[in-house]
Amino acid sequence: MERSLFLAQRITAMILAPLVIIHLGLILYAVQGGLTAAEILNRTEGSIGWALFYSLFVVCAAVHAPIGLRHVINEWTSMPQRWVNTLVMILGSALLLLGLRAVSAVY
Repeated sequence: MERSLFLAQRITAMILAPLVIIHLGLILYAVQGGLTAAEILNRTEGSIGWALFYSLFVVCAAVHAPIGLRHVINEWTSMPQRWVNTLVMILGSALLLLGLRAVSAVY
């Protein structure tokens, strides 16, 4: 299981890296261009491309973050492994559901 988690975190990191760079670049472009949130939403609303982009972003973050948090909790606490796994599964599920809900609201 540890090997699978290791691979899942590394693969999602490789996918997230360019997505984060694109996301941050777009934020800088929009802010420097003086766009408001409403103008940005008007430009992206209904775009299947942006919906897919951010859906991939959300799925990768929902896999990547809980695995890292699992390691941190294991190092810093003496919490039983079963509790740690349950906690991070809840976190990952919440990230996934809330993130995809946000994507669907914008799409």
